[in-house]
Amino acid sequence: MDIKFSAEDIAFRDEVREFFTAEFDGTVAEQLNGRQGTDYKAGMIAWQKKLHAKGWIAPGWPTEYGGTGWSATQKFIYETERGLAGIPDVVPFGLKMVAPVIYTFGNEEQKAKFLPRILSSEDWWCQGYSEPGAGSDLAALNTTAEYAGDNYIVNGRKIWTTFAQYADWIFCLVRTSKGMRKQQGISFLLIDMNTPGITIKPIVTIDGKHSLNEVLFEDVAVPTANLIGEQDKGWTYAKALLAHERTGMAEVADSTRSLNALKERASAEVNGGQAMINDPVFQMRLSDIEMELMALEYTDLRVFASMAAGGVPGPESSLLKIKGTEITQAIQELQLQLAASYGGALPDDLSAQELGHDFAFEARGRYMYGRAATIYGGSNEVQRNVIAKAVLGL
Repeated sequence: MDIKFSAEDIAFRDEVREFFTAEFDGTVAEQLNGRQGTDYKAGMIAWQKKLHAKGWIAPGWPTEYGGTGWSATQKFIYETERGLAGIPDVVPFGLKMVAPVIYTFGNEEQKAKFLPRILSSEDWWCQGYSEPGAGSDLAALNTTAEYAGDNYIVNGRKIWTTFAQYADWIFCLVRTSKGMRKQQGISFLLIDMNTPGITIKPIVTIDGKHSLNEVLFEDVAVPTANLIGEQDKGWTYAKALLAHERTGMAEVADSTRSLNALKERASAEVNGGQAMINDPVFQMRLSDIEMELMALEYTDLRVFASMAAGGVPGPESSLLKIKGTEITQAIQELQLQLAASYGGALPDDLSAQELGHDFAFEARGRYMYGRAATIYGGSNEVQRNVIAKAVLGL
């Protein structure tokens, strides 16, 4: 892939930068700081509506459904500039996860009903995959959907359901048949979160935030019209969704921005002491991360080149997911090391303010929440098995 941008690409990059500078204002940024509360949802919807008005909300969608028609290079430029600017990605569950499943495998009625409302952020979606006994081994799920005339009756529970407390809809993997290979008896259902029988229980994570939930289904009636594709073929659709999800977890630009900010912070002297950047061990760890990030960037470019040539994400997406999340965690560990004891300070601790308590508190929160990065989207152990089987033939 030629990574030298054309004049048209550079003009597009400048347009993206100008749009971000003009439209991602302080009010929206403040609302999106924290991943919780009604302000977060309002802020994210307001930002997504700005992207929709610009025509940039769905770069990956086909143009007939509202996509941008961008080239792979333009998509790469957009995501790079977004990450470097520190602008959060759109909530992926509707726009990047269920929508591609609907427009690829859904019928015309489903496309007409769901896609416009996802595009305009009228509906907020969440993902019903993991269960208490089925996380990395997702095909072990036990939530059932029994056929009953015009409805499926759903019973079971899902866990680690991000933003379910805000969601209007949930897309679920459910077991519709037994007595066959476990991947073959799974179906893909779209469920209205206002349906009687659904209960949401909050899960407060170690960083003190509420973004995760357990969702319980008790005799929930779901119209058969909400079945995507064929019954018992949901595993096929889920695999296609997960491949795209994992590709997006490389987050090279986001990690580059975080690493640059870390280096700038580490170069400052605190309380008359030596700057942390001068510590040989800190330097070594920083250099290791920079080299890993550079290797990840070129791997990411190779995947984009393949997609530009008409390919689809394959086992490479597992590699991007592994290294992307491991690099994210490594940066978070260095951030916490830089914060040192200030990372455990209370908001009114004046000593923490000498360092800049905002940095210390944010470093602590990112570190704690980021421990899950190597698990979500399929644990890194499972991704290594995928690579061993699909790439190495083991």
